[in-house]
Amino acid sequence: MTARAPASFGAILAGGQSRRYGAPKALATIGGTPIVERVRAALSDVCPDIILIANDQELYAGLGLPMRPDVRPGCGVLGGILTALFWAREEGRPGALAVACDMPFLSPGLLRRLLELADGADVVAPESEGKRGVEPLCAWYGVGCIPAIEAELDRGERHIVGFFDDVRVRRLPLDEVRAFGDPDVLFLNVNTPEERDRAEQIAAEMSDG
Repeated sequence: MTARAPASFGAILAGGQSRRYGAPKALATIGGTPIVERVRAALSDVCPDIILIANDQELYAGLGLPMRPDVRPGCGVLGGILTALFWAREEGRPGALAVACDMPFLSPGLLRRLLELADGADVVAPESEGKRGVEPLCAWYGVGCIPAIEAELDRGERHIVGFFDDVRVRRLPLDEVRAFGDPDVLFLNVNTPEERDRAEQIAAEMSDG
């Protein structure tokens, strides 16, 4: 009997410095639970192995997750994605379902759908109403993206979607995204105290509902 190949990682990207929030935003609580734990719970529903990409490993030691710092420091989110993909390649995994550490309302159903679409793609990204048209901080990335990301960083570019033209990108249509919830809620990033207040209000409404 042939052994099954290892599954994609669930990768939490926590390399930012939370400048706008003023404190480690991933550890801020929504509905009494740290945001990073909410992210972890959503990923754990669809990925058997969760990793954390964080430069301040002492800060997140209490989570008990395998951690690595950015392989190319100072390269922003792209550096975090690259680190997760290097790790995945080392372990013979196809890629990583990479999500930001500050998204408190991720849908396990949506995450599962991204994984279902991964075969034959290098990136699977859900469409959004944001300026990029897709949500790259809640997307699946295959190890085949590594050369394109490295080339992007070698050019001094750090735009998270800057390498998309060089790989096979599969987009999950916005109408299908909406089947899992309001995109403005699903992809809400808590970057400021005001956004945390909004997230707290949304969590309370969900609880009341």
